[in-house]
Amino acid sequence: MKWTEQQVPRQDGRVAVITGANTGLGFETARALAERGASVVLAVRDTAKGKVAAARIGGDVSVQELDLTSLDSVRAAAAGLRASHPRIDLLINNAGVMYTPRQTTRDGFEMQFGTNHLGHFALTGLLLDLLLPVPGSRVVTVSSAGHRIRAAIHFDDLQWQRSYSRVAAYGQSKLANLMFTYELQRRLTAHGTTVAVAAHPGVSSTELGRNTPAVVRRPVTLLASVIAQPATAGALPTLRAATDPSVLGGQYYGPDGLGEVRGHPKLVTSSPESYDLTVQQRLWAVSEELTGVRFPVGRAAAAA
Repeated sequence: MKWTEQQVPRQDGRVAVITGANTGLGFETARALAERGASVVLAVRDTAKGKVAAARIGGDVSVQELDLTSLDSVRAAAAGLRASHPRIDLLINNAGVMYTPRQTTRDGFEMQFGTNHLGHFALTGLLLDLLLPVPGSRVVTVSSAGHRIRAAIHFDDLQWQRSYSRVAAYGQSKLANLMFTYELQRRLTAHGTTVAVAAHPGVSSTELGRNTPAVVRRPVTLLASVIAQPATAGALPTLRAATDPSVLGGQYYGPDGLGEVRGHPKLVTSSPESYDLTVQQRLWAVSEELTGVRFPVGRAAAAA
């Protein structure tokens, strides 16, 4: 059976925090959850746009300022969420940037790695204790098929200071999303409540490709117009990862079509590199060091 939005269960009484939810995949994820009765928080950088999105969605939807390019903003957002929500059922790490020119976050991290991975790593660590006591709670992190492109975690030059490839840097950040999910699930196993799951949208019509280099933008745009699916379809793997009762921790969901480009969400596998346990643990340690965030679940608990 093809999984569709109609199979999202009722979400009454559940709190969902979604990053980058004022547009694209995040907006469609928020809309679907709100329509099923969830209390939804749009965690966005531009609160004015967030309020417009919240009004379009209707229901119990609020806005929290969050700039993933600033650890100060991440900490402030986490504090704000903690003050307004004593529990969180769903944390959906959806926001992201792709193919940006060489630039850095406010903390000096390469923009794609800092936003897509480190910002979400820090936010999750600062909020996780609000999820741990909640039965059925989940952390869903949105990766990309792009994690397979020149896939590697470049520990010798994580911030791409010696040379820069916007495609390879994006691939590194999306590979990091998966490795984070797998290592987080390993650490969560002993707790028996919260699970970590990943998803990818295939090729979807969103604003994510706005930084595609001009030299390839035209052919890429033409190709996307033929194969891309609407954001409503691109959000389905995230929605399934977040709500399907059959989902297990450490799973990865993507479209079922040829090449996982488009289609209905199904369980998929990621690249062989993403399952490297040693690299996962090293990335975790480096991420803790760079962000200064320690999680309330440790490796010892995962091994227990």
